[in-house]
Amino acid sequence: MHLKLEMIVLPVSDIDRAKAFYEKLRFRLDVDYTPGEGFRVVHFTPPGSECSIIFGERLTSVAPGSVQGLYLIVTDIEEARAELTGRGIEVSEIFHDAGGLFHGHEGGDVTHRGPGQERLAGLHPERASYGSFATFSDPDGNGWVLQEVTQRLPGR
Repeated sequence: MHLKLEMIVLPVSDIDRAKAFYEKLRFRLDVDYTPGEGFRVVHFTPPGSECSIIFGERLTSVAPGSVQGLYLIVTDIEEARAELTGRGIEVSEIFHDAGGLFHGHEGGDVTHRGPGQERLAGLHPERASYGSFATFSDPDGNGWVLQEVTQRLPGR
């Protein structure tokens, strides 16, 4: 069986504010559709991604801002962070995790929120693929992680 992750539903409190934010990120607007009163669908795709996000009216009962750990993979985290901050997006400083990378090494939660997981300032010391991060949130607090990946793990 072949399974492909296609879409993630984001809970937002203000559709137009969220739409403006994702436009500022330069996600591609695929759909803004209101088929009837009290229902609206807004659909965006990050550049280079096959997986999209969707938000709107009457799409989810989940609390706005409750989705965390959405990863956007970049090949140069310094360049990506500079580009986003240049567009007015508030992005954390670049960091790496204490204790090594999460794949096969001691470390913490891959969403960087585990108990005792320490964030260390700056790029991963060896600039290891999967090792450097920055975070930002949309206006409701849905949390995004930039992760630098320059060489994929086998099977990826």
